Amino acid sequence: MNTSYRQPSTAALLAFLFCVMAAYSARSAAQSLDDITLNVYKEETCGCCVGWIAHADDHGFESTIFHPKDLYAVKEELGILPKWQSCHTAVTKEGYLFEGHIPAKYISQFLAAPPQGALGLAVPGMPMGSPGMEIGDRFNAYDVILMKKGGSSEVYASIKSKADQ
Repeated sequence: MNTSYRQPSTAALLAFLFCVMAAYSARSAAQSLDDITLNVYKEETCGCCVGWIAHADDHGFESTIFHPKDLYAVKEELGILPKWQSCHTAVTKEGYLFEGHIPAKYISQFLAAPPQGALGLAVPGMPMGSPGMEIGDRFNAYDVILMKKGGSSEVYASIKSKADQ
């Protein structure tokens, strides 16, 4: 039985240390949900927005609510095009935008690895059965849109059933 020990090379040790440091720094740079506060802009009387905020908070987010005089001026200032708009807008401290009734799991997924050039996510309109828009068993399929700087967009996720949320 050979029990000899061969010491790793300096290059191998440096490579190992670099990998450990990179993993640690990536982990420490990532936000946990406990650190994420959403600044939510909505009309004061909107009940479905309150339902969505409860959904987000139930999934680990914290929300600070604002009732601006002109909600659509806020959306325009943030760069949310009319085709992406819904009844409320949430903004992270990094400036990512979440427009409408987006399921919390997609916000978490987005924040874990924001796509380059992204403004954020949107669920245009107010789809029946989306978080905050629950009415019995009624459900309409909808898409979560990836809003990009410059005005382009693409489908980030297709929600075909309540289970997809």
